[in-house]
Amino acid sequence: MSETIAVTETDQREVLVFTLGGEEYAVDILKVQEIRGYSNVTRIANVPEFIKGVTNLRGEIVPIVDLRIKFALGEADYTEHTVVIVLNIGERVVGIVVDSVSDVIGLSAEQIKPAPEFGGQMNTAYLQGLASIEERMLILIDVEAMMTSREMALVDTLDAATA
Repeated sequence: MSETIAVTETDQREVLVFTLGGEEYAVDILKVQEIRGYSNVTRIANVPEFIKGVTNLRGEIVPIVDLRIKFALGEADYTEHTVVIVLNIGERVVGIVVDSVSDVIGLSAEQIKPAPEFGGQMNTAYLQGLASIEERMLILIDVEAMMTSREMALVDTLDAATA
C-alpha cells in the first residue's frame, strides 16, 4: 500500500534529500518533524540490528532506525555529518539515521518515475519512485509503508492509527 504523492498548487512536491552509502534518497518533507545530530541511543535487547535503540526526545521515547543497516548498504560509520531525521508517521514519532542531509527540493510529477521491478530480487515496496534532476538520481522512499511494515513493527498500520 503506497501513500499518495502530495502536490501543491504549483504541482510541486517538496522532499528532504539525504545520503546513504553514496546514493541520494528523499522523503516527503511533510513527514519530517526535525533534523538532529546523531547521539548515542539506549540499546534495546532482542530487536533487529537496524533498530539502533531509543532516545528521549522532549519526554517522548523515539525508536531510532539506521537506514544504512536496514538497506544493507555496508557498515554504518558515524561521523559529524551523521544525522537523525525525526519523522511523524501516523500517530508515532520515529528517527532514521542517515549519512548526511543535503537539501530540500521541489519535484514536479513529471520528474518522478515509477520504481522499476526487479523480479523478486529486491523488495521495492518502500520505493515511491525515482527522480532525475540534472545529473542527480534520487530514490524516493515511502516512509509510511516502511515503518508500518510487518518486519519493522515500529508503527501500527495507518488504519489502526486512525481508528
